[in-house]
Amino acid sequence: MPSLNLIHSPVDIEARKKLDFRAGDTIRVTQKVKEGEKTRLQAFEGMVLAIKHGQEPGATFTMRKVIDGVGVERIFPLYSPEIDKIEIKSTTKFKRAKLYYVRDRAAREIRKKMKQTRFDPRLDVARQTTQPPKAEASSQ
Repeated sequence: MPSLNLIHSPVDIEARKKLDFRAGDTIRVTQKVKEGEKTRLQAFEGMVLAIKHGQEPGATFTMRKVIDGVGVERIFPLYSPEIDKIEIKSTTKFKRAKLYYVRDRAAREIRKKMKQTRFDPRLDVARQTTQPPKAEASSQ
């Protein structure tokens, strides 16, 4: 009698299990995106905030990157067939398994930069060049 424990998956499960990335590492995930009838690849490169459920079939990892000053987070399933490849760009050493505090730290740094940039009227070039012309006195 044949075994009933057959696993048919388009994902190379063993290769994904061997990936050794942790929270704090910078990785690039290339994902298949379907637009209409066409399929293209889109890369998402950022820092791993958390890995949940280890190497189980339902394992996920959370990534964060900053685009134009806005933080973007995505949660990827580790064994998703929509993920084409995962590349590890750099590794770091953190003493925590979940780096959720990075969200608050990034917001604090932005607020600090906003406080440091103060308005100086001497440097306001736009105000000097856009003054309305002086009104002519009309005699009647």
